[in-house]
Amino acid sequence: MKSRALPCLLSVWLIVAAAAAVAPAGADGGSILIKNGTLLTVTKGVIAKGDILVVDGIIKQVGGEIAAPPGVRVVDAAGRFILPGIIDSHTHIALAGTNEGSEAITPEADVGAVINADDTSILTALSGGVTMAHTMHGSANPIGGPNVTIKMKWGRPSEELVVKEATPTLKFALGENVKQSGRTVQPGQTQRYPATRMGANAIIRREFEKARNYMAQWERYQKAAGKNPPANLVPPKKDLRLEVLAEVLRGERVARVHSYVAPETLEFMELAKEFGFEVRCFEHIWEGYKIARELAAAKIGISVFADSWAYKMEAAEGIAEMAGYCAKNGVLVSINSDSGERIRRLFNDAAKTMKYGGLSEDEALRLVTINPAIQLGVDRIVGSLEVGKLGDIAVFSEHPMSAYARCDMTVIEGQVYFDREAVIKDREEAAKKAAAPKSQGGVS
Repeated sequence: MKSRALPCLLSVWLIVAAAAAVAPAGADGGSILIKNGTLLTVTKGVIAKGDILVVDGIIKQVGGEIAAPPGVRVVDAAGRFILPGIIDSHTHIALAGTNEGSEAITPEADVGAVINADDTSILTALSGGVTMAHTMHGSANPIGGPNVTIKMKWGRPSEELVVKEATPTLKFALGENVKQSGRTVQPGQTQRYPATRMGANAIIRREFEKARNYMAQWERYQKAAGKNPPANLVPPKKDLRLEVLAEVLRGERVARVHSYVAPETLEFMELAKEFGFEVRCFEHIWEGYKIARELAAAKIGISVFADSWAYKMEAAEGIAEMAGYCAKNGVLVSINSDSGERIRRLFNDAAKTMKYGGLSEDEALRLVTINPAIQLGVDRIVGSLEVGKLGDIAVFSEHPMSAYARCDMTVIEGQVYFDREAVIKDREEAAKKAAAPKSQGGVS
């Protein structure tokens, strides 16, 4: 029988090597000059044989023939393509929990409290040029919890991953996941409410009515507690769930809504109009092409897959051209992974919209760069290569819309977090070390 020790040891070494090849924060001092590549700026056109200089984490110069300041690392990107770091607007990576599905309404369950900075999906993301992700509560509940936007800063504490500039969001969900279509109710158990689409809409309205009344109670209290408050004045009881929904009603937090079919999406849009809160984005929304004009008129974006339709009943009428069609009809579209593995292939998925949807290279690239940045409220700091924005950059071997492209280097705020050449070198050295026979020591 062959020994399994060597393959197991080799696997361990390869994992360690991959992690070791990612430079720790501070290794480049937040400053780097990348030269001689084709710059895909996204918003300012294409610069052939261009340079980009990042100093202390900020892009200082974009153009040609830029001289390196003293002590700044220089990377020659001749023959390669330089683009803004890719952004995934819908994932569930780097969390120690996704769904709080024990109850239908859980807006107090904040995934930002359980960020797992050791999740190797962060490394996977870096290998595909991803620098930022919106990681979310799951879709088990009509009203889930707050989500969090993070940077792929592998090796840093969880607090340093959080993007504080991002717009606060709250997860809502509709459809089959909420009504638990695949769940078998055992004898003696009770089906969780809601069990229908109309119930999901009703329970969300009910909770917003509660939140509106809750806000009114606090407004009356604060008015009464003015200059001369009565001695017996008692504040309302604080409710953590309603506090979060009140943030949505005040415009301090926006809705991100898991939906699939057109009718329930329109229902939620009407509900948002009724209560006066903002829906920033519908997730997945495979029937979005049916209501593209309504979405565009309401200025509501969508975050979608490039393919994988028809995997359940409410996705049965999804079409390959959906993302491209909606983009051409004025909807702000982003392509997401919803996966800890496919997150490294977002550029491949964006390219599919060129064949299915007829988008250009530039339009397709926007789906994983500036568009998700706008949806997350961070387009003033990332999403394109512009002076003054953060130095979040990906270097590709070929144009990212090419099927042959791979990410060679990923930079966050001027620091190299992924270097393919270094990873390969370290893996080779680790494999040699694992395969080398151990010296036979002895006692003389």
